[in-house]
Amino acid sequence: MSVKEPLLDSTYSIRVTGLVQGVGFRPFIYKLIVAHGLKGSVENRNDGVFILLNCSNEKVQEFIADIRPKAPPASNIDNITFEKVEFIPFDGVEIVKSASVSDTITDVSSDIAVCDDCLKDMKTQPNRIDYPFINCTNCGPRFTIIKDLPYDREKTTMKEFEMCPDCRKEYTDILDRRFHAQPVACAHCGPEYTLISGRETIYGSRNILPVLAQLLKNKKIVAIKGLGGFFLACDPFCEETVARLRKLKNRESKPFAVMFRNMETLQEYAFVDEDEEKSLLSLKRPIVLLKQKKELAPSVTVGFNTIGVMLPYMPLHHLLFEHMEIPAIVLTSGNISDEPIIIDNEIALEKLPYIADAFLTYNRDIHNRADDSVVTVVNHKERLFRRSRGYVPTPINLQKNVDGILATGAELVNCFCLGKDKQAIMSQHMGDLKNFETYAFYTETIEKFKRLYRFNPKLIVSDLHPDYLSTQYAAQSGIPHVKVQHHHAHIVSCMTEHHLDEDVIGISLDGTGLGDDGHIWGSEFMICNTKNYQRISHFAYMPLPGGDKVTKEPWRMAVSYLYSVYGNSFRSFDLPFLKNIPTASIELLCQAIDKKINCPLSSGAGRLFDAVAALINLCTLSSFHAEAPMRLEAILNPSDKHFYPFEIRENDISFQLTFQQIVNDIKAGLPVADISARFHNTIIKVVVQMANDIRSKSNLNKVVLSGGTFQNKYLLGNIENELHSQGFSVYSHEKVPTNDAGIALGQLIIAASQHIG
Repeated sequence: MSVKEPLLDSTYSIRVTGLVQGVGFRPFIYKLIVAHGLKGSVENRNDGVFILLNCSNEKVQEFIADIRPKAPPASNIDNITFEKVEFIPFDGVEIVKSASVSDTITDVSSDIAVCDDCLKDMKTQPNRIDYPFINCTNCGPRFTIIKDLPYDREKTTMKEFEMCPDCRKEYTDILDRRFHAQPVACAHCGPEYTLISGRETIYGSRNILPVLAQLLKNKKIVAIKGLGGFFLACDPFCEETVARLRKLKNRESKPFAVMFRNMETLQEYAFVDEDEEKSLLSLKRPIVLLKQKKELAPSVTVGFNTIGVMLPYMPLHHLLFEHMEIPAIVLTSGNISDEPIIIDNEIALEKLPYIADAFLTYNRDIHNRADDSVVTVVNHKERLFRRSRGYVPTPINLQKNVDGILATGAELVNCFCLGKDKQAIMSQHMGDLKNFETYAFYTETIEKFKRLYRFNPKLIVSDLHPDYLSTQYAAQSGIPHVKVQHHHAHIVSCMTEHHLDEDVIGISLDGTGLGDDGHIWGSEFMICNTKNYQRISHFAYMPLPGGDKVTKEPWRMAVSYLYSVYGNSFRSFDLPFLKNIPTASIELLCQAIDKKINCPLSSGAGRLFDAVAALINLCTLSSFHAEAPMRLEAILNPSDKHFYPFEIRENDISFQLTFQQIVNDIKAGLPVADISARFHNTIIKVVVQMANDIRSKSNLNKVVLSGGTFQNKYLLGNIENELHSQGFSVYSHEKVPTNDAGIALGQLIIAASQHIG
């Protein structure tokens, strides 16, 4: 007697959420349905991918089990749910036209580096030979071109380009790699580059590439339109050209990023370990901070022993290196210092001719700006410093409802964050909110995110500081507004990344942040959760003579510390850093401290690092944010394990003994590399001892580290290791920046905890 197959008279509905748009998910599901011998449909909606199948319960389970392990490489599945629904008979397999059915949204894909298959096609497909906009479902632009959901061509900046018959055939062929690849294009129908050099205008990549390569060889600076904005490129081996770029861009001392031809070439110039190589070769293709091995032009790194490097991620990059003799190019943001990266062709031609000798533009719009992302690796973990191209707008999944909350972020390296159900959606890197151009970019992007994510804010949360433009935006919004303390937000940001919702030991080290007592904080040892915090201790308050001037003139902090330790007698010490400072300036500064004129009090760790960097005459004037602490880290001698004395008092931590010993070491001629190492080791000792002291009184064992000072690899790596060795569970940032770019996430969660519950 034969056993009959079960009748396929049941229909199951499957919903897949996460990063499932713009990554070839529908064709993948279509093929999977065929492979399982089933009938049904797949639909791409703004709230996920929906699948209907005629099958048994056993078959639907088998089908679902195949989704995650076989999904497209650029996808990221959050959840798969299914239910039995009313029977719908299917004759075969079909893809249903995309629909927008609610305010619920699915993830938007970030921009993806060109894949190997497309690079091969670029050499073999007649309509795509050397075509610099080649892409498929596994690679290419996504976030930078999307205007609305669901992710379909007419809702991107590719809408203006009508597909030719060849591209249309690929787009509609379920077996093709470009099936429903929204940016699909070729030389016959897609975007194209134009090179403007002097009075000459050149069209077509085959004509442009050799000229572009020659321009770079001939010491020229070229403005190149990238995925998320314009970049400025030049020869990193030519000091004359790099120095000229630095001067014209008004970027005195901040290092430039460099793109290398391939991994083999990169490894000639930088030390690369296995974890760093993984980041460099990832689909995201960030800038990775590495230790320099072989020198480029001095003006590339301006005295630092590290270099920010990346590998080609656009088809254009690969084509350019094929035509160039030089194995690398400087690739830095196309903007005037402190302004957002330029995305518009006309604005680039208006603002950059004083810098660039030639312009490479293309005729597709960039809808969403995105700078290159920046990462480093500490203790085998990738750490994001700048979260932008390749990482945004991938959401942070939460365990708490944050729907309807908009967090406006801080002032420096700003990102904002909006809450959608149980997801935090962080913006791309905005920059420092200190000028009209950046603030305009900020407000414009908030509006774009509100539209894209069907977001209507019901509560807005900001920093405490009333002068931050992000705080003023919140105050003027007309929406119920709450404020959150800066360093509490830092700690909660890291807690959220690691799904912690309990009391922890929070250690936040950074440069600034308004405290509850009206002073400037920045070295906070706390017991906190996602709702409240208790400040246990901090570095001793010090006057900031001149207020904000101290960030650009670190010598002021060195004098402030010396004056607090020695009084006026420090002037007789013959310290080298004092020789270039007018005696009258020092006199006025000390008088201002005595009379408390424009000398706000600060416990900021960043100002302590500034003081030491100036004291050893390493950096008395700073040309970019955190230059002094960065240079202090760059010169340290890691083999020196000594540390300086310090004093943990009842309510604060004093470094008077530290400064006395540093002055003694300077007088004794101890190398500055050793002084730097000993100072860093002192901070490590302070953090570990404070963690132990708090644990002994609170029985808490989880330590959360956050704040811009933890961008210091030596500090973070050693503090983590030392705390681990003493039995602590240690949490630090990986996917969210530890600097102020991560603040908005913490603001969002604190507001939700306090007002939603």
